[in-house]
Amino acid sequence: MKRDSRLSSVLHALMHMADQDRPMTSEALAQCMGTNPVVVRRTMGLLRECGIVTSSRGHDGGWRIAVDLSAVSLHQLHEALGEPAIFAIGNRSDTPECLVEQAVNAALDDAFAEAEALLLERFRKITLADLAMEFTERFDVLRNRGNRT
Repeated sequence: MKRDSRLSSVLHALMHMADQDRPMTSEALAQCMGTNPVVVRRTMGLLRECGIVTSSRGHDGGWRIAVDLSAVSLHQLHEALGEPAIFAIGNRSDTPECLVEQAVNAALDDAFAEAEALLLERFRKITLADLAMEFTERFDVLRNRGNRT
């Protein structure tokens, strides 16, 4: 089953953008993310509609974060992407006639709903600023390892 990696990709792109003092082109972001510039433009367009990023054309154009990093949660980004399915697993049939499968679906549906609510609540608590801080800490550790020779 194919997993939806758009949230992870968007977070990757936004962290690269946050680390720059100038706009980043779709081509540069695509290179960072290992994807096509068209995919970047389509995805960033969703974030632009929500006011999270801006874009400009021309020689010095590109994508830029339009909000304070602490003001954007993973939940907001998940919503901006159209609330893709959280889980890649699901029921064999949505409307089974078999009573056994109905019981199985009821149990799975309850578990999925509970797990999704828990995950989305966690997404509300994690901001882009949290991710940027985590990146900075990891970068500092790596840099300090190199200075110990």
